[in-house]
This record gives sequence, structure tokens and C-alpha cells, in this order.
Amino acid sequence: MPASLDRRQLLAAGGAGIAASLVNTNASPVRAAEKQAAGFGYCLNMSTIRGADGKPRPITEQIDIAVKAGYDAIEPWVREVQEYKESGGSMNDLRKRIEDGGLTVESAIGFATWIVDDDSKRAEGYETAKRDMELLREIGGKRLAAPPVGATKQTDLNLFAVAERYRKLLEIGDEIGVVPELELWGFSTAMSRLGEVMFVAVECGHPSACVLPDVYHIYKGGSDFTGLGLINGTSIQVFHMNDYPADPPRDKIGDADRVYPGDGVAPLGDILRMLHATGCRCMLSLELFNREYWKQDAAEVAATGLAKMRASVETAFA
Repeated sequence: MPASLDRRQLLAAGGAGIAASLVNTNASPVRAAEKQAAGFGYCLNMSTIRGADGKPRPITEQIDIAVKAGYDAIEPWVREVQEYKESGGSMNDLRKRIEDGGLTVESAIGFATWIVDDDSKRAEGYETAKRDMELLREIGGKRLAAPPVGATKQTDLNLFAVAERYRKLLEIGDEIGVVPELELWGFSTAMSRLGEVMFVAVECGHPSACVLPDVYHIYKGGSDFTGLGLINGTSIQVFHMNDYPADPPRDKIGDADRVYPGDGVAPLGDILRMLHATGCRCMLSLELFNREYWKQDAAEVAATGLAKMRASVETAFA
């Protein structure tokens, strides 16, 4: 296991922690009446529609593309919202643009160093997260991704300490009205497996704790997808949707290899049915970094991605 968690710690946490509220033991089968739509929403992560040079488009253009394609929500990157504000853009106008388009801001991508062992860097991380949350609040943002930035190469990260740090992050979010989501990064040496993020979510002892899984990252990190069936569905409000090819192999595959849902070999039907059975009715957020897609018309990429997500859901519950 990449992060530090010895047998004594595991036993101490086992009874009270792993069986806590985030773990689901009574998943119900999907009812016939729910099969068509399954209750999932559809969100666009803005990494999906970058330009051919890999650079992000202006946030206003991103929003317009999502509206035109027919998405329910968006998942912007905080730095792009910040750039808009710093260039003189009106946050009220941006929020109105989002709302007039029928969109919500279900999540956003940030990179605060909240998880690190170094006290001063962690304090800076909390301040960064606070600023990010305050910025998101201005446009109606609900959640902020909390990945293991700064600890991706660490092999001795103590998960009990991480749980305490995540709780503090959640408490900051309580004051602002934005919820930080534990994001799994499969390439990291810490917080790369479902069991690790769930351990932290359970042990933090905060009712708003939630996780942000990703099809590709679960595969990359080595967890079995069946673990999703043990998570109470309300603990997943946003799920990064994508697919991956059979080649490159797991140890070689990278972010840029992600493909549209249904165009790879991920067991999407099983994943979606498991999520649904746990009570999850989350936003499926299309997150891709495919350079070939970046060369294409962004509106077409967004529309194609939405169509393929919907097709994956329909196929899963057919």
C-alpha cells in the first residue's frame, strides 16, 4: 500500500471506521422504471475542450460550448476563473451567463497543497483552497476537487494525518459554502486507490466528506472497480467519466490516453450499475486530456462526449 498505514492502525480503524456511514451494505437493484435515465446528470470538465496548443479557452467560451452541447453542469478550472476576474471580468456577469444557460457549477479543479506534511506549505495550501472556494462561491460553485498535490511521490504519508487535514479543509468549506472533494489520482504514490480515499473520508469524521473518483484514475491506481459498490452513493456527488484503451498497459498509460466513454475497454456498464445500486445519482463529468480531440472543433468534441456518456448510461440500463 503506497501510504503509511500499519496493521495496528488498520485494526484500530476497522470496526468504527470502515463500517461507518460512507460504506453501503444494502445496495438495491435498479428498478425497471429507472432504467432509461438512471438519474445521472451530465457535466463538462473544461480540460476536455482545450485548444490545439493544449491551452485553455476563455471561460466565457467554455460556458457557451457547454450550453450549446446541452450539458447540465460545468466543472471549470479555478485558475481560468481567476484569470477572467483578474482581466477585469465581472463575476456577476459570469454567474448570470452560467445560470442563463441552464447550467450549475457542480465542481471545479484546484491544486491546493492541503495534504502535505510541511506545516508552512500546508498552511499556504489551506489559504489557497480558501481563496479558490471564495472565488467559486461568486459563480455559484458547489464543490472543489482536493487532489493529493504535493504528495504524489511520497511513500510514507500517514492516512490518519491526512484525515485530520481533510477535516480542516472541510471546516474551511463550511464557512464558505463550498465542499472539498477527495480526488483520487491513480498516478500518485498516495491517495491513488479507492481504499485510501475512502479511509480518509471515513476517518475525518465530517458529515460532508465526499470523494471524487475517475474511471481512468481508478484503473491507473490499481483498484478493482467492484469497490465502488461498497460506497454509499451520496458520498459521490461528481464522478469523472472517461474510458481507456487496452494499450498502453496500466503502468504506461497516461492522462492523454483517455478516450470518450464507450471507445475503450473500461467496464462502464458495470461501473454505472454499481453506482446506481448504491443510491448514487451524481453528475458524470467528462474529463479528457486527449490531444487529438484538442485539434478538433471544441463544440463537436463537447457534443460527441455528451452523446457518448448518454449512450453509455442507456446501454448500462437497457
